[in-house]
Parts: sequence; C-alpha cells; structure tokens
Amino acid sequence: MRGHGAGIALYSLGVLLFAVNDALGKWLVGPYGVPEVLALRSIGAAAVLVPLVLWRRPDLDIRDQWRPHALRIACAVVDSFAFYFASRALPLADVMCFYLAAPLIITALSALALGEPVGRFRWSAVGVGFLGVVVALRPSGASFSAPALVAILGATAFAGSIAVTRRLRRTDWLTLTAWQYLGTGLFGAAMLPTGWVAPSAADFGLMALVGAVSMSCFVCITRALALAPASLLAPFQYASIVWAALMGYAVWGDVPGPSVVLGAAVIVASGLVVLARERMRGLRVADGVAPVP
Repeated sequence: MRGHGAGIALYSLGVLLFAVNDALGKWLVGPYGVPEVLALRSIGAAAVLVPLVLWRRPDLDIRDQWRPHALRIACAVVDSFAFYFASRALPLADVMCFYLAAPLIITALSALALGEPVGRFRWSAVGVGFLGVVVALRPSGASFSAPALVAILGATAFAGSIAVTRRLRRTDWLTLTAWQYLGTGLFGAAMLPTGWVAPSAADFGLMALVGAVSMSCFVCITRALALAPASLLAPFQYASIVWAALMGYAVWGDVPGPSVVLGAAVIVASGLVVLARERMRGLRVADGVAPVP
C-alpha cells in the first residue's frame, strides 16, 4: 500500500478498532481493576504479536533510539490507564468526547514538534470536526471532575504517542507495536498487587480479545503514520463517534439524539473534505518517508 490514501484507509480502520476496544474495555473495568485489564489483555495481544515477530523477525534492538521509544511507551501506558480509569466513572460518550480533542493536539504537535507543514485548510478541518464533537456530545456537568481531568491527560498522552510514532516512522512497525505492548503489559503486571479479582472464563476471554483488537488497532495506526503526515490523519479520528453511536445502540440500546446525528454529520464531512482535497491534488508521500513493507 502506498501514498496518503493508504494511510487514511489504515488510520480509519484503526479508529474503528479503537471504538471496539473502548466498548470492550468499558464493559470490563467495572468488575475488574484497570491494572488487571492491562495485564491480561497482553495475553491476547501476544497471541497475535508473537507469531508475527517470529515470522517477520524485526530488529527489536532500540538502544540507539531508546529515548523516543521510552517516551512513546510511557505515553501508551498513560493513555491506556487514563482511558480505562476514566471510563469507570464517566459515560463512555463523555470519555470519548475528551479523547476527541486529541486531533487538535496532534495537529499542534505536528507543527511545533515535528516540523510538518500544517496549512489553514487542515487547521480549519480539524476545528470544524471538533465543533461537530461539541454539538454531538455536549459534555456533562462533570467536565471538571477528577475522572474527566484524567481523560484529558489520556487524550494528551495519546496525541503524544502519535507524534512520537511519526518521528519513529522509519522504525519497523512491528518493533514499535511489540515494545508498546510489552511496556503496558509490564506496567499492569507490576500494579496487580493493588487489586486482583479472579476473572471468569468468559471475562478472561474478553480481556484477551481486548488485547488482540487493540494490538491490531495500533498496527494499523503505526503503519498509517509511516505513509501520511499526522496532521493529515488527525481529522479522521472524529469518525470514532460514529462507531461509538452504533455500538452504543447495538450493546446498550442507546439511541442517538438529533444533536448526535447533526454533530456526526459535521465530523464525517470534515474528514471527507480532507480526503477529497487529497485526491484532487494527487498527493503522494514526498517527505522522505520510507514506505512500510
């Protein structure tokens, strides 16, 4: 797969998998602690990751760039912990609303930290998408509660991990994913003494499924960032509200109201406008990015 179009497609798939992961995580963190979910989901991730590592045999030595890798792993740990922690106390829609501020942070980091050109068009697309989020979700009065602040911290960490991933785009995507899941799994295991509830066989399977889904999500995101600038992909993060609405109806019977429908339309439109502009301009990866094999 080549070009910005391939990056957008992979990123959009990753956003869908993120929504599935979020719904499963929300379901599980009620009866179980956050560290337990983080630790046990690594088993499902390993079931997919280990065969890939044995097949492709990527270079797992990151000593020459250990600082950005360590920063990326730390961001992933904070992101995962913050989301699961916040979702225990807040409705999933509120947590996702806070997380959907991440594209704005990604765009800013892309311009300030990565030196990527971010024109007025992309800033406008992200801004319009964020307005759509506000229209759709209208955060509750708990906006300044401790769980909400934790969710905002998680959104910032997520944006940071995306920005660092872009910086490490020449590193094999499997290396990035393997170290990310090793880091989050070890963190969860280290925190297990703070609370352990023996899971049922069904819940253990769901935790493993969370690992497999989230690992697949980060594979898509990592590959996408090697093909397209982070600032270009940022507006497509807003599509997660569409998937969240569908899953909320399918699992919990939540029916989206008129504001959600209107906001989702604005969000999707902002992403489609960016995609249409990219196709009209016929852009390709021209910033020295090595295509992912």
